[in-house]
Amino acid sequence: METRTIGRTGLDVTTLSFGCAGIGNLYRAVSREDAEATLAMAWGAGIRYFDTAPRYGHGLSERRLGDFLRDKPSDAYVVSTKVGRLLKPVPENEVPDYGFVDPLPFRADYDYSYDGVMRSLEFSLARLGLNKVEILFVHDIGALTHGAEENARHFRDLMDGGMKALDELKSAGVIKAVGLGVNEVEICLETMARTPIDCILLAGRYTLLDRNAEAELLARCAEAGTSLIIGGVFNSGILATGAKPGAPFNYEPASEDILERVRGLEAVAQKHGVSLGGAAMAFPLMSPVVASVLIGTAKPSSLERNLDLLKETVPAAAWPEFEAFALRS
Repeated sequence: METRTIGRTGLDVTTLSFGCAGIGNLYRAVSREDAEATLAMAWGAGIRYFDTAPRYGHGLSERRLGDFLRDKPSDAYVVSTKVGRLLKPVPENEVPDYGFVDPLPFRADYDYSYDGVMRSLEFSLARLGLNKVEILFVHDIGALTHGAEENARHFRDLMDGGMKALDELKSAGVIKAVGLGVNEVEICLETMARTPIDCILLAGRYTLLDRNAEAELLARCAEAGTSLIIGGVFNSGILATGAKPGAPFNYEPASEDILERVRGLEAVAQKHGVSLGGAAMAFPLMSPVVASVLIGTAKPSSLERNLDLLKETVPAAAWPEFEAFALRS
């Protein structure tokens, strides 16, 4: 599989990467066997970059990914995990509902401080059962997650301490790249104005439909040498299912405006003999600042379907026609 380099780090990742929220029981319980089978299919397809986080299944995703990778050559894959939350053990009847089914018995406390980052990495390595990860993302910093007032406090902690920890870890060779793992453009621009970062895992904001990153962030990344890893290429489902009644966009039923835009995208795709999902998968990789497209599932059949979509060739003439239906803020 093709690889691209993360920023100026020299770290290469496969252009298709595997997101491990699903194997952490996101929205539904997944057996260990199904999780392993899905990871095995990803590996067999040539995917060598895997992204996880403490939040996913309250540590379950990290455990399952580490178990799968343990017998693989350590120089054959890239792993990213995230900082910003510390897991704390709690009684079974006090496990919070973060959208994961049958998670491990922990709660997550936000901590973007120097000590919080260092402890988070230490705990993640223990759950993974590995002695290294290559990329650390700061997870869900931003007003979208925390609200403006709380985020101001967390952002101060990150700028005053957490980034110092990340820079030390990178300088010491413990990790190879530092980034953000977020769903909003504004916090990316705010962070990049304060400190250099190698990469951004951005979900849902640079897709065939949603172009919020296009106006400013792409140019800023190109100037700074910051790579994008694009998640949420189907905008939580609608670019996979099409404009069906109740189709989700950004985790909510799509509005009539969004449905109408997607109908237009579908018509363009049909005209050019490609699927809407195939165009959605191909779109981000047209930009040189995008290093990888992240897909996440816990079902081998879903992964196989996405791998097939990636094989489609979208005619060059289709791209200008898609532009008319893109959502720009």
